Amino acid sequence: MPLLSVIIPVYKAESTLHELHRRLTGSLETITEDYEIILVEDCGGDRSWGIIEELARKDPRVKGLQFSRNFGQHYGITAGIDCSRGDWVVIMDCDLQDRPEEIPRLYRKALEGHDIVLARRGWRKHSIPKRIASWLFYRLFRYLSGMKYDSEVGNFRIMSRQVADSFKAMREQARFFGGLIEWLGFPTSSIDVEHAKRYAGESTYDMTKLLNLAAGAIIAYSDKPLRMAVTVGFFMSAFAFLYGIYIVLRVLFIGVPVLGWGSIIASIYFTSGIIIGILGIIGIYLGKTFDETKNRPLYVVRRKTGNV
Repeated sequence: MPLLSVIIPVYKAESTLHELHRRLTGSLETITEDYEIILVEDCGGDRSWGIIEELARKDPRVKGLQFSRNFGQHYGITAGIDCSRGDWVVIMDCDLQDRPEEIPRLYRKALEGHDIVLARRGWRKHSIPKRIASWLFYRLFRYLSGMKYDSEVGNFRIMSRQVADSFKAMREQARFFGGLIEWLGFPTSSIDVEHAKRYAGESTYDMTKLLNLAAGAIIAYSDKPLRMAVTVGFFMSAFAFLYGIYIVLRVLFIGVPVLGWGSIIASIYFTSGIIIGILGIIGIYLGKTFDETKNRPLYVVRRKTGNV
């Protein structure tokens, strides 16, 4: 068995892959020569798959998978873990913001007796809007899910074979890698690492993708939106009941006439909007349940390199 498996989801990374391979091999060989690098190409539409095939021909420790269509980063991580064989599994991004030179430090920390070692990024080399969006997402996710998820941690980490095998047993459609690993509850530690600038290109995670990831993760790991909807419903009912008593008392004891139709129409539209919103939340949860009942595969592999 390879001692180390390094899993990297790849998306539009043709300008990065050769440098990534060079730095990875240099770092991993300081630990062992017994390793595998698993590159999962997520149909970015560039030359990434051709470069992965080229690297696999030159270096048998490089293994490649290509999806049939774009499934997403967290499904790429899942596919890599599914075919990994190492005693220890490293997860990292392909843009070299996760520095391969940090892997030996993660490995040494893991050998101290930790099943998972996270790479905590300090000052992240992202734009200000993206850092703000990320901060808001993790704060909201922690509140709604009840998990103590560290916003300074991304996907970059090392984990034991036991953690990887336990992760493979979870096959729900809604994939949020960090949340699934956190749920497993294995002993975890962390080290501080440098978050580098992108080696080339621009981030493909725009605001729409971040919002979709946030919504999917919150729905997958929390039923608090449903419970909040119930609380809002009871609060509105109590308020309407008390306000109705107030109007009746004013008519009986003070003689003040009931207010006109404008306030009634406004309250009807307000209440209707709340009801429709709550029904929408319920509908989203039902839709996710429907997706799970289909029992479709999490991803479809179109091509593999010959050594997979």
